[in-house]
Amino acid sequence: MIVAAIPAYNEEKTIAKIILQAQKYVDKVLVVDDGSTDMTAEIAARLGAIVVKHRENMGKGAALKTIFNSAKEIKADVLVTLDADGQHNPDEIPRIVKPIFNGEADIVIGSRLLDKAASMEIPMYRRVGIKILNKLTNFLSGRKITDTQSGYRGYSSRVLTEMQVVEGGFGVDSQILIEAVKKGFKILEVPVTCTYRGGETSTKNPVFHSAEVLLSLIRLAGEEHPLLFFAIPGLITVAIGLIGLVNVVQIYFTIYKLATGTLLLSMLLVLIGTFSFFTGIILYIVSRLIRRLEQPRSMD
Repeated sequence: MIVAAIPAYNEEKTIAKIILQAQKYVDKVLVVDDGSTDMTAEIAARLGAIVVKHRENMGKGAALKTIFNSAKEIKADVLVTLDADGQHNPDEIPRIVKPIFNGEADIVIGSRLLDKAASMEIPMYRRVGIKILNKLTNFLSGRKITDTQSGYRGYSSRVLTEMQVVEGGFGVDSQILIEAVKKGFKILEVPVTCTYRGGETSTKNPVFHSAEVLLSLIRLAGEEHPLLFFAIPGLITVAIGLIGLVNVVQIYFTIYKLATGTLLLSMLLVLIGTFSFFTGIILYIVSRLIRRLEQPRSMD
């Protein structure tokens, strides 16, 4: 059974068209209404979609978590996620699901950047933002993916069973890919088209979107590589602070004058660096313990 899932927030103008188009290619359409204040949920229900409502707007990650849980409950063999704002073309659903049914992939990403003509539909500033987030996500996952922020994706039932959605906001797309690579899922990209109404989508602020994803990636980076992102910078900060303190001592014994500003700044750097260093060490130890506990125990 193929299920198309649409996270939606105040998309009454476009939701009907997306549902009707998707119904041509799937067995069921699932709409997660993320706290809409318009007629989104009512329109979806009248068109025969399964509607799950959040009482308030909880963010994309929360919507995807509900989608995954609901898809498991209705025993979806393949789940396809697409946006409600008309950016994604439901007529391309067969292109998304085919590699999963053929056993070629566990996750299929509809990439807006594989086709040059399609990528030109994306405003320049968005393309720049996507490429920056791609580099960070690819670094953390160790896998080269051309469009890590695409929400047009297909997931196998195995992914639905084994994957856990953690991020609550826009960073969820990166979190899923990083986790998927760790679990050894096969990931494939296929080219898709995209449409931006007047260069914008209806409810997404691109600056807020990019900033939230960036903060999520920084947090994930700290969790995955605590020594690299906390301990080593901490040591460097401590070293800079110590150099400053040595300079303060040299000035004092040369002209018998205390460089108060340099002294306070150097002490602050030493304190921050020390805190960062031990934070990295503690996170590293904790992450190693968690990974050891997650490893299956050998049978006696």
